[in-house]
Amino acid sequence: MGTAVERVTNTPLPERQAWKNLEHHYASVKGLHLRQLFAEQPDRGKKMTAKAVGIYLDFSKNRITDETLKLLVQLAEECGLREHIDSMFRGEKINITENRAVLHVALRAPAGTSIVVDGQNVVPEVHAVLQKMTDFSNRVRTGEWKGHTGKRIRNVINIGIGGSDLGPVMAYEALKHYSERSMTFRFISNVDGTDFAEAVRDLDASETLFIVSSKTFTTLETMTNAQAARAWALAALGNDPKSIAKHFVAVSTNAKEVAKFGIDTANMFEFWDWVGGRYSMDSAIGLSTMIAIGPDNFRQMLNGMHEMDEHFRTAPFEQNLPALMGLLTVWYSNFFGSETVAVLPYEQYLKRFPAYLQQLTMESNGKHVTLAGNQVTYQTGPIYWGEPGTNGQHSFYQLIHQGTRLIPCDFIAFMKTLNPVGRQHDLLMANVFAQAEALAFGKTAEQVKAEGTPDWLVPHRVFEGNRPSNTILVERLTPSSLGKLVALYEHSVFTQGTIWGIDSFDQWGVELGKVLAQRIIPELESPGEPKLQHDSSTNTLIESYRSQKE
Repeated sequence: MGTAVERVTNTPLPERQAWKNLEHHYASVKGLHLRQLFAEQPDRGKKMTAKAVGIYLDFSKNRITDETLKLLVQLAEECGLREHIDSMFRGEKINITENRAVLHVALRAPAGTSIVVDGQNVVPEVHAVLQKMTDFSNRVRTGEWKGHTGKRIRNVINIGIGGSDLGPVMAYEALKHYSERSMTFRFISNVDGTDFAEAVRDLDASETLFIVSSKTFTTLETMTNAQAARAWALAALGNDPKSIAKHFVAVSTNAKEVAKFGIDTANMFEFWDWVGGRYSMDSAIGLSTMIAIGPDNFRQMLNGMHEMDEHFRTAPFEQNLPALMGLLTVWYSNFFGSETVAVLPYEQYLKRFPAYLQQLTMESNGKHVTLAGNQVTYQTGPIYWGEPGTNGQHSFYQLIHQGTRLIPCDFIAFMKTLNPVGRQHDLLMANVFAQAEALAFGKTAEQVKAEGTPDWLVPHRVFEGNRPSNTILVERLTPSSLGKLVALYEHSVFTQGTIWGIDSFDQWGVELGKVLAQRIIPELESPGEPKLQHDSSTNTLIESYRSQKE
């Protein structure tokens, strides 16, 4: 093994000295309460913070000491996090199971930067596609682009799935304040016909543009929905095949299939195999985002991502926002046995952010073998979930506060609202600060009794506290700050995967079910009785469906 990355992955994680030190340290601090930690370190709330590129991270309400941080940083160094970061930014093929570079950072690199893959600087290609997207978006937004009947486009529908859907949906919802409100934007992903039917039911096909996002242009769900959209558009546009070129564009690399569909390949927007689906919202996959918010705002989002990239690449780990968040996730997952992370944005525009993070985090780090192919003997990939505050406070916060599971939380809040309505933003922010405080410090039996609570009721009203959280504060939700938040979590995921010694950039786990579905589809559609050779459960389910279908 020659490269620095290969060398640092040789030693199994549990055998690393830093890991053993953390195990010993955990035994001495696991019983410490945040009440005690704050009492012993009065300036903790100022000291255990980090700020960079306009994002303020308060990690003081974590069950850690200065020694914990020191040992976590040592673990990062021993696992070669710096070498792994440098390898990614150099364009090395760190996605080893697919022999691919991992270069979402190139998608937001400034013009003039050099990032070389297979002897070629990819940055000029990135900016060429970005300019092509810009030109097309401007034509649609100004009405220069006309549909088949000469009408301007007023509706844009993105057809994709996974990273070709979750990123664009999240970004559109997050940046709706900046979007072109005279246009309608919708997203189709589910192969369930309801998703398609509801998306188009009130639209005029002559004013509708579909963006079909599929790298291979063969993805089952995407192409099934694309064919449904094609039939719907043709039926409304006089069944003229030439109309397809005016109402469909593609984000793909398969020019042959794109042309076969009827799309003009001049309106095909490319991306590359070094762009993973869940890391692609800043590539041509974001075309719907650019049309919605405009090219200037889209570029501001890219700039925000790049600022966080550079912070992650250069900042010492002690003050490195993504590294700190990733290391804290490892601390809770592997030492406290925590199984989930709750992401709680106190901003309604970020209502799809937790769903977006679910793919980013769990498809990346839901792995059971190391880079060397050995079975891991420790937990990887916690479950990420969440909802906007304050809605969540009236549903699942009960479990976080008084349940039996330890659930670290990320609170995300913005100092200034985009929609000032009376005193509502003060109330929103008060809830952010109060929830983090309540989780950390709780309420003792003595405090409950002092309120005059009957003895029998006291246990029910006690809050144990000692529930850890991060608080992430940003001045305002802008395209730039959204980009920073996305990159923050991207690199936190990278940090976790590096510590665990896994490949965060493949996703073989999604393959088996897809392969089996391809086998089952003809069995469901067969006019004759198919010979079923599944297990007895699957055979019976197929037979039951066929009997009802008939």
